[in-house]
Amino acid sequence: MQRCEVVLLGTVLTSFDPWRSPLCTCPRKYTINPYTGCSHRCLYCYTTAYIRSRESKPKQYLNHRLRRDLKYIDPRFPVDMSLSSDPYPPEERILGITRAVLELLLPAGLRVQITTKSDALLRDIDLLSRYNVAVSVTITTLDDSLARRLEPNAPPPSNRLKALEILKDHNVPFSVRVDPVIPYLNDDENSLRELVREVASIGAKHVVTSTYKARPDNFARMVNAFPELKAKWMKLYYPGGKIKLGYAYAPIQLRRRILWPVVDEANKLKLTYATCRENLTTPKYFRAPSCDGTHLIPSRIELRSRTAERIRLENFFSNSRV
Repeated sequence: MQRCEVVLLGTVLTSFDPWRSPLCTCPRKYTINPYTGCSHRCLYCYTTAYIRSRESKPKQYLNHRLRRDLKYIDPRFPVDMSLSSDPYPPEERILGITRAVLELLLPAGLRVQITTKSDALLRDIDLLSRYNVAVSVTITTLDDSLARRLEPNAPPPSNRLKALEILKDHNVPFSVRVDPVIPYLNDDENSLRELVREVASIGAKHVVTSTYKARPDNFARMVNAFPELKAKWMKLYYPGGKIKLGYAYAPIQLRRRILWPVVDEANKLKLTYATCRENLTTPKYFRAPSCDGTHLIPSRIELRSRTAERIRLENFFSNSRV
């Protein structure tokens, strides 16, 4: 009975298709979220519009479903973990679910990018330094006190910077997400340039940045935490901004201005750089093989021949079915 229940569950390794959104510049890739919801409880989180839980809950029968999904993927495309939750919430230190996923993906020779705000990924440095992995770490500010208000349960930026140093020491390539840049809060030009200089000095090769996009739920949390900015944000986003795909965007002139310090400093330091879902794709704001940093994933081991052949054959027979 239990086996039947597992078979009926949906996929956990899903195709991320950038063509579904006119604003997305990501390359084709797969995504997996070991957890549903996120215990970091970042105020600006957009996923709470459709995932109500503010706690990280492990997905049911994850490894069984992942083994099944691996039979049907195209190994040419990388796997991004995670896009709608953090793969290293506080619960991961005890549960080890993300590590179990990595132990399935990496020895098979698949290319993986880990997107996180946590220094807890250092527990898995043995895997990260051995296989085809790059890391993308989000740092919205160098100010630990401000980050504590914005990202209450996430490790402070100072811890994340130390984690970058250890990644560098172990030859694990990494990019940094300066995302979101929030008008009137963390958009100071000098602070943003300092942030880019700091991560570049450690060894970042790529920076991606984006502005805060308002949705009713995250906007309510933001104005509750920063009531002194409510009037300014209301003017920018409601009705001053434009609604795109359910998100309220600040005016384009403002978005260009507050993202410029990030991309300009990255350009000066000879980093690749990109903006995310901003419709800013000229070389002034976007100069990189990929916006998300997946171009940094190294090729340390080849795709296991048996895995590759099995995937090729199963894809062939699957596509040949009437």
